[in-house]
Amino acid sequence: MTSTASVSIASELPGELPTRRLRLPHRAGFWVTAVAFLVMMAFNTVPTPLYALYQQRDGFPTAVVTVVFAAYSIGVMLALYLAGHVSDRVGRRPVILSAVVIEVLAAVLFLVWSAPVGLVLARFVAGLGIGMLTATATAHLADLRRIARPDAGIGFAATIAGVANMGGLALGPLIGGVFAEWLPMPLVAPYLAFLAAFVAIGFAYAFVPETVDSSREHAPYRPQRVRVPRESRGAYWAAGIGGFVAFAITGLFGSVAPTFLAQILHQSDRFVAGLVAFSVFGAAALAQVVFSRWSTRGQLVLGVTAMVAGLLALGAADLSGSAVLFVGGGVVAGAGVGLVFRGALATAGALAGDGNRSEITAGIFLLSFAGMTAVPLLIGGALLVLPLVPVLLGAVAVMLALIVWAGPLMIRATSTPAAS
Repeated sequence: MTSTASVSIASELPGELPTRRLRLPHRAGFWVTAVAFLVMMAFNTVPTPLYALYQQRDGFPTAVVTVVFAAYSIGVMLALYLAGHVSDRVGRRPVILSAVVIEVLAAVLFLVWSAPVGLVLARFVAGLGIGMLTATATAHLADLRRIARPDAGIGFAATIAGVANMGGLALGPLIGGVFAEWLPMPLVAPYLAFLAAFVAIGFAYAFVPETVDSSREHAPYRPQRVRVPRESRGAYWAAGIGGFVAFAITGLFGSVAPTFLAQILHQSDRFVAGLVAFSVFGAAALAQVVFSRWSTRGQLVLGVTAMVAGLLALGAADLSGSAVLFVGGGVVAGAGVGLVFRGALATAGALAGDGNRSEITAGIFLLSFAGMTAVPLLIGGALLVLPLVPVLLGAVAVMLALIVWAGPLMIRATSTPAAS
């Protein structure tokens, strides 16, 4: 039950923190948080179709692109390790508002220092903001949904969190591709647009209700740790492994897909590069919505199958130079990524208590972004000595091996009483 007013003062709903400031109802705050999550995720994939423009201008090799991409993931992992769980102590709002400020700084860095070193730094700073955002926003969505709809489960909040995450990642390359192909100043205008968007969402989010009682006593601060009951650890680690493989696939498309399109398929249109990445990430977001009513186990079975089929198609595209197999394989693998990642979040959410929700979720994101970091870095190192085709084929083979190993483990783990 929520207030029908658009803005209200202090509420006495069960589970709600007392407040005397203007705030939105929890239902409206849920959607404001989801939009903020989506916009900030979109910002972090906008550069995907722009990397080729930076390469043309400055003449650096593809290996540098993978370093720039990996810098983002390293920033995410560092922030997750140091601050991914902090919102359980200080509250959701301060952490997410801080993430907005950090993303503003990253956008400014893109504008004022676009040399390769500046790109690495900007991506690293952007990653710090996303590392603070992902687990906190996911936990805040669950909190807001629980208060707005006490009779509802966590499935809807997990779906919206997954859609905001993957949907934002999908929109970013499409927006970047539009700027790169048809609008003036493609290396400036996207960042100005997102600066304006950050100001708007920061203002709106300032009115979202807090859902954590920061006055409670806590143990002394320590970096990220995950407290999971012993009987649930198998399910939790399986979820983390699934997230690792899923994000490894997104790392592949976020770092070298435009280069593959240009060098192997001879497609240099920047909008097409953005559209391909949009299709992959968009399939991940759409699959989470279409199959949201399936059981977690059913989603994982379908997701793992789709990831295997998509990766096999990508390997065939690499060997044959087929654009249809490359795009089709990416879309199928992307749908699998969405289902496996949503299953990982849902599994982790079911294991969380009221006092460690962002801690539990941060651990899943930490493992997932490790996959997004490892693959681009390995590809970048291999490209220094090998051509693109065998490097991409090797990356596909490694990811196939991981999902064939981890997939059955996840499915078995989520079938246990501890996971369900």
